[in-house]
Amino acid sequence: MFRGLSVLTIMFCLFGLCFAQSRFDDVTIKIHKLTDRISMLEGAGGNIGLYTGDSETFIIDNQYAPLSDKIKEAISTLTTQPVTRLFNTHWHGDHTGGNQTFGSEGAQIIAHENVYLRMSTDQNRGGKVTPASPKEALPDMTFEDRMHFYVLEEPVLFIHVHNAHTDGDALAWFPESNVMHMGDVFFNGRYPYIDLNSGGSLDGMIRAVEVANLLTDDKTQIIPGHGPLANKKELLAYHKFLTTLKERLLSQINDGIALDDINVAKMVSGFEDLNWNFINAKKIVSIGYESLKN
Repeated sequence: MFRGLSVLTIMFCLFGLCFAQSRFDDVTIKIHKLTDRISMLEGAGGNIGLYTGDSETFIIDNQYAPLSDKIKEAISTLTTQPVTRLFNTHWHGDHTGGNQTFGSEGAQIIAHENVYLRMSTDQNRGGKVTPASPKEALPDMTFEDRMHFYVLEEPVLFIHVHNAHTDGDALAWFPESNVMHMGDVFFNGRYPYIDLNSGGSLDGMIRAVEVANLLTDDKTQIIPGHGPLANKKELLAYHKFLTTLKERLLSQINDGIALDDINVAKMVSGFEDLNWNFINAKKIVSIGYESLKN
């Protein structure tokens, strides 16, 4: 296996594998019950939606691969059934890392067709290459625009939203339970990450939130891709930030102002509390500028 590699290289590889696993050792999977059958699971990476029916147990997203056993253990406290299906809101590894585990155990994997296309090929994301996923991790059922999925208890609607966080995002909507999982189209209480290298755009994020806004009401429980469980008020606040950022950036672009000359503080004024360790004010301004400029 290691023929031709130096001792230093072997040690570095083994250290990397150990670190990748150990950094999740202290992660606890927290369960937030939303209805009798629907829960939100919080750990590391994207929030998970869980549906436990009489004949179906399925999850929406599944975080990082090393957390799969912890996720299964948390699910087992709510149902004795194994996960029969899983749905990916988009292709990023903090939402699809457990695909291989659950897929190998027989779960059907469902996603937008662009999720399959990106996961099945190497992806260059700004110079960093994400290798193609193994066959067991790939979706075995895809859709183009929307898909109705019927379980015995209630229907679920999967809705593709174009070029938002990526080019393969989809909302999962439970109309009877009034619950929606938005994936990374919605970062609650945080600046969003828009993956321009994967077809994402600021305009697409705004349109996607507007689709969700049409379907939800003041009683809807909204599972964001990241951040705490949300409601309509928080969704509208997020939409306000996105549209305000677009308006401010367009005024700079139309005046011919280069990105390096933009006053970042002015662009995010009133929204400074959305700053977090992954996306700070400078980064979201840069992403928004590049998206609108192109």
